[in-house]
Amino acid sequence: MAKKASNSDKRILLVDDDAEIIESLRLALEAQDYQVLVARDGNQGLALIERENPDLIILDMMMPKRSGFLVLERLKRLGEKKHRIIMITANEGNRHKAYAEMLGVDDYVRKPFPMDRLIQSVDRLLSE
Repeated sequence: MAKKASNSDKRILLVDDDAEIIESLRLALEAQDYQVLVARDGNQGLALIERENPDLIILDMMMPKRSGFLVLERLKRLGEKKHRIIMITANEGNRHKAYAEMLGVDDYVRKPFPMDRLIQSVDRLLSE
């Protein structure tokens, strides 16, 4: 049986414009031994996805320049290797959740969320 890769082999891209959220997520994920990359808007996020090919993307829905939905639509159009994606949002609407799922997100987490809820989702998606 192959040796299970440690978390330190896994790279997670955080795409969010909120410095406080980025910092708390980064600290929580690094405490779990994940490598963390940060993009502060959707355009930066797409550039990093292309360049770094992260194992998982944590994507905010509402951002300047390019929203999380526009990032998802672009990834879907490119049709490349399916990325594991967790969308985080303060938006309450179920229409948004349905659309995000149609675009291929693996999990949809509403803010504010308990950090362990997010970490569980990350661990689950990266161990599949």
